Amino acid sequence: MLTRNCLSLLLWVLFDGGLLTPLQPQPQQTLATEPTENVIHLPGRRPHFQRVKRGWVWNQFFVLEEYMGSEPQYVGKLHSDLDKGEGTVKYTLSGDGAGTVFTIDETTGDIHAIRSLDREEKPFYTLRAQAVDIETRKPLEPESEFIIKVQDINDNEPKFLDGPYIASVPEMSPVGVIRTALPNMDREVKEQYQVLIQAKDMGGQLGGLAGTTVVNITLTDVNDNPPRFPKSIFHLKVPESSPIGSAIGRIRAVDPDFGQNAEIEYNIVPGDGGNLFDIVTDEDTQEGVIKLKKPLDFETKKAYTFKVEASNVHLDHRFHSVGPFKDTATVKISVLDVEEPPVFSKPLYTMEVYEDTPIGTIIGAVTAQDLDVGSSAVRYFIDWKSDGDSYFTIDGTEGTIATNELLDRESTAQYNFSIIASKVSNPLLSSKVNILINVLDVNEFPPEISVPYDTAVCENAKPGQIIQIVSAADRDLSPAGQRFSFRLSPEAAIKPNFTVHDFRNNTAGIETRRNGYSRRQQELYFLPVVIEDSSYPVQSSTNTMTIRVCRCDSDGTILSCNVEAIFLPVGLSTGALIAILLCIVILLAIVVLYVALRRQKKKDTLMTSKEDIRDNVIHYDDEGGGEEDTQAFDIGALRNPKVIEDNKIRRDIKPDSLCLPRQRPPVEDNTDIRDFINQRLQENDVDPTAPPYDSLATYAYEGNGSVADSLSSIDSLTTEADQDYDYLTDWGPRFKVLADMFGEEESYNPDKVT
Repeated sequence: MLTRNCLSLLLWVLFDGGLLTPLQPQPQQTLATEPTENVIHLPGRRPHFQRVKRGWVWNQFFVLEEYMGSEPQYVGKLHSDLDKGEGTVKYTLSGDGAGTVFTIDETTGDIHAIRSLDREEKPFYTLRAQAVDIETRKPLEPESEFIIKVQDINDNEPKFLDGPYIASVPEMSPVGVIRTALPNMDREVKEQYQVLIQAKDMGGQLGGLAGTTVVNITLTDVNDNPPRFPKSIFHLKVPESSPIGSAIGRIRAVDPDFGQNAEIEYNIVPGDGGNLFDIVTDEDTQEGVIKLKKPLDFETKKAYTFKVEASNVHLDHRFHSVGPFKDTATVKISVLDVEEPPVFSKPLYTMEVYEDTPIGTIIGAVTAQDLDVGSSAVRYFIDWKSDGDSYFTIDGTEGTIATNELLDRESTAQYNFSIIASKVSNPLLSSKVNILINVLDVNEFPPEISVPYDTAVCENAKPGQIIQIVSAADRDLSPAGQRFSFRLSPEAAIKPNFTVHDFRNNTAGIETRRNGYSRRQQELYFLPVVIEDSSYPVQSSTNTMTIRVCRCDSDGTILSCNVEAIFLPVGLSTGALIAILLCIVILLAIVVLYVALRRQKKKDTLMTSKEDIRDNVIHYDDEGGGEEDTQAFDIGALRNPKVIEDNKIRRDIKPDSLCLPRQRPPVEDNTDIRDFINQRLQENDVDPTAPPYDSLATYAYEGNGSVADSLSSIDSLTTEADQDYDYLTDWGPRFKVLADMFGEEESYNPDKVT
């Protein structure tokens, strides 16, 4: 009974259901319809029209397939009206299979098939025939085309061209939907059924041939089973050092369905782990992969518990009554403690310091802590790979950062380096943080005129006319809202020819104060402008602007500002100016030459006057050494000038020749002073090595028998009170004045001196 029902179901599905299409019988021509003789008459050339009686299908021959006779199969005959049977006509054949499948008798025109044909391989052949004169080899008539068709015979059994055939039946299909379906077919129990079908051909010349095929009936899966967790609680252990986004565990719900009906979607039920964990479905294994959304910290929380729900992605509304297609399980995660590096209190530290801050000034601090159980001390140091270690230092214990060099904002406005904190108990565990230090500007540079200005004023300028707009620049980093003020310097504000008009937008205008300017009176004006900034401390500078007076037309267009233009109104040309300058140069040369000659003449006169020793007073600001000092002074100037002229020896320069020092005769004790002086004069007059005549020669000799004794200061008393000047009164009238000056009894009165 089961076999019959399955066969009925299969046949109904294949034929009535449209899965198989039966072969339609092809119309066949019987041999009775063929003519008794296949003859094609070639039309030939006739002098008049004549009706030809034919007993065949025009331009077609027929031949049976699979011919098994011993002789070639006769196909037909070609004949031309010009062929009188005298053997003068030759028949030729060309086209498909000519010479290989079909042959023609050149004399009679009979066509034969020389091999067996298969209609399923080639159903027809197209050929061309022609009658040719044997002697002239010329065509007797145009070439004619005809077809030879292969007639089919029943030589093949019926076949199922697309087998094996597969039919699908939904599982759990209720009885009655398909009349012959088995009740309670479950794909999870058996997925496929196989049925053998036989087809028989009842017609054909060879009798009934039969063919067989196999039909596989596969049950189509439907989503009739909900997913189920194999256990209600899953335990996972996760190290606290697990990175964010890493997979920390897998759970799986089982669904006996197949394909897309077994696709499962996992979700974390809102609760304890909703913010820290996430779960996604592995498309290949249909497992739920739990991933970490935020970092774990064993010291903060050691365990987490949450629920995971598994549900089918594709639901079939026909099976809603079976129950909810989802299941729930509990996941417990235990956090494992891992020794971690110190943790900085901030992910980034930003500090500020003014430029030119003294070395060693603390500008900020960083803080890192060891959060593990039994925390360790932390050491700080600057990362040697960065360039901040030369400009800043850090206290290894406190974490304070100080300057190590003077900072210049104009050179470097920002420093970016890293600080490393490591555990003292385990230096290999370290963490790094970036430090960003902004160097604040100190107002140390005064503002200046931004660019050199070439300012000009017309001679016909009017008061209040703006002739130049100036702006300022500051090498300091100008803060937002920086303002520059412009004004005249105090010394230029008195009766100014120009003034400065501050526009209060960091620019100013140079304004004229006079009605017209003259280049002949003054070609250049120097205007000191004071520029001041608004930063603290206030910086200012005085900038001198040069203003040239130029000749302009009535519209204010500058025509010329050079020196030559000053003389052009007088009517002087360039050649005339050059001639005037040459005359001035020649006149100056004459004056200089005249002054030089006068000075030379005056010098010669002075030299001549110096020949007279009597007109020269030589003063030596020196103190003698007493009567025993004979080398202190030279009185060679007392020698006779006439002797110098007679000897013709220069006395004003040292002679080239070197002479041995002269030997002076010893002075006798009783020699008179006059004889001594004459002797010394004679020695100096004839001595070429004597000093010049304008020097003073000292003759250290004192005569005997002087009443005043020695006048030398040697051996004198130390104080004036110890001196006794009474002896001056005994020296006669010549020493009366000295006696009155140094006497004790009578004071000195200058009025009494005559």
